[in-house]
Amino acid sequence: MELLNYMEKYKNIDLYSYFSQLTKEDVKRAISSRKPSIIDYLTLLSPIAGDFLEEMAQRAHTISLQNFGKSVLLYTPLYLSNYCVNLCSYCSFHSRNKIKRKKLNMDEIETEAKEISALGLKHILILTGESRKETPVEYIIEAVEVLKKYFDSISIEVYPLKEDEYARLIEVGVDGLTIYQEVYDEKVYNKVHIAGPKKEYSFRLEAPERACRAKIRGVNIGALLGLNDWRKEAFMTGVHADYLQNKYPEVEVSVSLPRIRPHVGMVSNYDVVEDKNLVQIMLATRIFLPRAGITISTRERKELRDNLVGLGVTKMSAGVSTEVGGHSSTEKTESQFDISDTRTVAEMKQMLLSKGYQPILKDWMHI
Repeated sequence: MELLNYMEKYKNIDLYSYFSQLTKEDVKRAISSRKPSIIDYLTLLSPIAGDFLEEMAQRAHTISLQNFGKSVLLYTPLYLSNYCVNLCSYCSFHSRNKIKRKKLNMDEIETEAKEISALGLKHILILTGESRKETPVEYIIEAVEVLKKYFDSISIEVYPLKEDEYARLIEVGVDGLTIYQEVYDEKVYNKVHIAGPKKEYSFRLEAPERACRAKIRGVNIGALLGLNDWRKEAFMTGVHADYLQNKYPEVEVSVSLPRIRPHVGMVSNYDVVEDKNLVQIMLATRIFLPRAGITISTRERKELRDNLVGLGVTKMSAGVSTEVGGHSSTEKTESQFDISDTRTVAEMKQMLLSKGYQPILKDWMHI
């Protein structure tokens, strides 16, 4: 309830009434603030702040160098299953989509692990559709036991779990959790999550905190940009991340900025989030949350990703397949969404080196 009460304080702010009163001086003060407040963060997301992207970029660059140096962590996702019991309007894996369903067995997972680890990557993110029946916690544990022979860091992006279930996964080797609220506005959330357990808004919202209480090393949160007004969703994402950072300072809190991509069964009634909007969100997030990780995935085209290096991004995916078994299997399934940047791990490493940045394949290890 503490998180829900905290979020409640901010969700009913009339953003556009606040924005209408802002001046250029307000934006300049927010950019230069040594310790920006949540309201400063809101100021940096305003329409008028969109005229100050260059100033925001310079500030974000300085903060990024101070906190992360010239380095970017590379990782890749591994899809274990596309079975799902939810009916979500924005996802190829939803239960009524007539796609080919597949779940990897342990031998297939090991084959995928060998293919990916041969590229040098040591951080991996495993994903499933949301089905406790097809991919129960025991299945995920068994998969982690296989994968930890090949990887130093294993994160999960699965259905929300109970605290004791997160603790079990952490005990066997999981150190990171990615879970997107998808959309923080409860009315929109209820609309796009048509059926299934994912309709339980608060159980999903509180999942990162349950993982923090279970002593996970890092949590990564975010909204799926395009489902609602991006300024509102970016603001609530920042509020959520700030809450977690303040309450669990020992946990590495990160934010992802995924935009909706083309996928099987897609309809077109989404809010447009332009490149300059995405850049403004990232710069505002870096200034407000100087210690937070920021992930930009292969949903974005390579030219944009290249230009974001140095402005706040700390993690990038590389060599990505969003199909189940997509790294090694010749038996193709539908992807969760189309990726935009199709570069290999080697090409991503070269890009970072050309910019004077160090591609990080392994940044910590279990002792």
